Amino acid sequence: MNGLKERIRQLRSLLRRRGQSRDDADDLIQEAFLRLHIYCQEEEVQQQDAFLTRTVLNLLVDTHRKAHRDLYSEEPIESLSLIDIRPTPDEDFAVSERLIKVAAVLDELGPRTREIFLLHRVEGVGCAQIATRFGISLSAVEKHIARAVLSLMDMVEHQ
Repeated sequence: MNGLKERIRQLRSLLRRRGQSRDDADDLIQEAFLRLHIYCQEEEVQQQDAFLTRTVLNLLVDTHRKAHRDLYSEEPIESLSLIDIRPTPDEDFAVSERLIKVAAVLDELGPRTREIFLLHRVEGVGCAQIATRFGISLSAVEKHIARAVLSLMDMVEHQ
């Protein structure tokens, strides 16, 4: 009897690790034992523990499929229409135009301001590292970045 209780505990633990509630796990275990009993009426099962484990896992998969049936389509994949999520040519053009304007604004900045802004916002370099690299104060780095951001904001406002 202890062997049976231990086997049920192991199966329950297996199912609980896969997200099943205790009651749902017990239902799946009961179904697996029933299937083992029915199968043993016709065939001999050499490894009953392996049979139970595989049956419990298969029942779990079946339960998941039934619960998420609405996620699957019965249609063959060839008949499904695919949605193109790429931007339209108009959207591509608008993005290109904005990038040209951003580049123009950045070109109008001084070379040091542009470089500091790109290091910080594009390459992700911290203000302290930039200050050390250029031999300037942290406050000066912040002012360069603010100047660039304000220029870009003006461009956006005047579009």
